[in-house]
Amino acid sequence: MLNVLSATVIIIIISIGIMLWVDSAAARSAFGWKFVLPSLDTSWDPVNDHFMAWPFLYGTLITSLVAIVMAVPIAGGIAIFLSELCPAWLLNPLTWLVELLAAIPSVVYGLWGIFVFLPVVVVPFGNFLWASLGSIPLLGSFFAGPIPESGSSRLEAGMVLTIMIIPTIASVTRDVFKAIPRSQREASMALGSTRWETIWKVLIPYGISGFLGAIILGLGRALGETMAVTMVIGNSIEGTLSLLRPGYSMASLLANEFSEAVSPMHTNALMEVALILFVITLLMNMIARFLVWRVARQAPQEGRQ
Repeated sequence: MLNVLSATVIIIIISIGIMLWVDSAAARSAFGWKFVLPSLDTSWDPVNDHFMAWPFLYGTLITSLVAIVMAVPIAGGIAIFLSELCPAWLLNPLTWLVELLAAIPSVVYGLWGIFVFLPVVVVPFGNFLWASLGSIPLLGSFFAGPIPESGSSRLEAGMVLTIMIIPTIASVTRDVFKAIPRSQREASMALGSTRWETIWKVLIPYGISGFLGAIILGLGRALGETMAVTMVIGNSIEGTLSLLRPGYSMASLLANEFSEAVSPMHTNALMEVALILFVITLLMNMIARFLVWRVARQAPQEGRQ
């Protein structure tokens, strides 16, 4: 019975991939690799059936990169504290609160981002980045401003995604540290290491592949997030690279346009965007699961030694 259920999951994934591949055939034939490669042509024109997906791919990648850069140190610190330093009386409530963040619906994150996070944090921070980094030659294009008064921008989307993926990275990383045999800690302490030296020089190197797996798992979540990003990113097709300007992601494009596709080619182009997003997130999750599995597999072997 379990084999049948496992096979069903594999069949569903394969069938989704086949469906997206078949239904995007016309767009792949018409636009080829130009569809996703950076170029001066960034138009998305349903009226004339001319579609280039690079702005949406860029919006997805840059917002996810911002989220990962900001979330990793915070989530890593939370995981270390929960697994190594947290007092017993605080462990369960704090663990529950971290996991509760993952249970909040994304539309609630979007509403909170619009009415609270955006005016209080994003707009001042965005103007600070523009004032301090906007004039630097190599960074200026990424921090060209000012940020719109509404605050809707790629930066806003990235910062909201940061909060959304922290629970995922922190929870998986905590489990990775918990899976490290206690003998590793005891051996390090016996050699005279402090607790911080044990964490920095023993536990983190030992569990680095699992930590990377947690990061990639969080990246997969960020790449595929739809509703919260749609609400805060601005949904604007602009040629600019700036984080401080409104943009689009692949997921928000699909959410906004799929039900309103005006031609068969428009539908095919959206299906190709969905195919790209499906392949990217599938690969990210496979890599993450493999890395976490490596740590979990090594831990029992070390314990037996």
